[in-house]
Amino acid sequence: MLGTGNALVTECYNTCFILSDRGRNLLVDTGGGNTILSRIKHAGFSLDEIHDVFISHSHIDHLLGLIWVIRISAQMMNKSTFNGDINIYSHDDVIPLIDDLAGKLLLPYQYGFIGKRIHLITVSHNDTADIIGHEVRFFDINSPRTKQFGFVMTFDGKRLVFCGDEPCRKSSRPYAENCDWLTHEAFCLYSEAERFSPYEKNHSTVKDACETAQSLNAKNLILYHTEDSDLPHRKERYTAEAKQYFNGNIFVPDDLETIELN
Repeated sequence: MLGTGNALVTECYNTCFILSDRGRNLLVDTGGGNTILSRIKHAGFSLDEIHDVFISHSHIDHLLGLIWVIRISAQMMNKSTFNGDINIYSHDDVIPLIDDLAGKLLLPYQYGFIGKRIHLITVSHNDTADIIGHEVRFFDINSPRTKQFGFVMTFDGKRLVFCGDEPCRKSSRPYAENCDWLTHEAFCLYSEAERFSPYEKNHSTVKDACETAQSLNAKNLILYHTEDSDLPHRKERYTAEAKQYFNGNIFVPDDLETIELN
């Protein structure tokens, strides 16, 4: 986990993470700024080890870090210190936006690598791709706000489901039922819903996320995209509420925490 917070956090970074297997790495979302660069570094990776990126939607806390990733990667490519290409996957609302932002914000030589070694790949609902050696199936989460995609990655006979940063809806259930790993946003504790107003923002509480995971018969649940009012005790407090509603394994990671998917 590179970041675990929601859009407004200041004590941790916005939610994004790397899926890594056998030296191949998929970066999932990028947060809202150049902190992505330090998070990648302090997680033990270098940019030239990341050749695949997925952006779930156009909100700034998921997208803007990508401009820094493109910028520094292009600089490295220009100096012949970046081996290989980068594939950036997203849906048809995001890919043109990435291209537009890069064209307006980067230097011409940096932008010039897009289409040559930095590939913007549009995916549609139910498309599949081979990424880091595993099948990834993309799906539209049917957000009522901003078009957003999640995905299912199949590995070693197991399935990891990424639901984006909104509740897993009825339309997404066929992708998530009986999954081995479910990643799900949990904006705040249910006991603090009045304080943080998650439903006004189309988000879930810990209780909501856990009841969803229980109904899906998920084996392992990773909770992220939270508020940051009490980070030293977040893991303990969120886990305590989660155990009341979910019988599987519960993970409330901190920034830069590694979770072994087995």
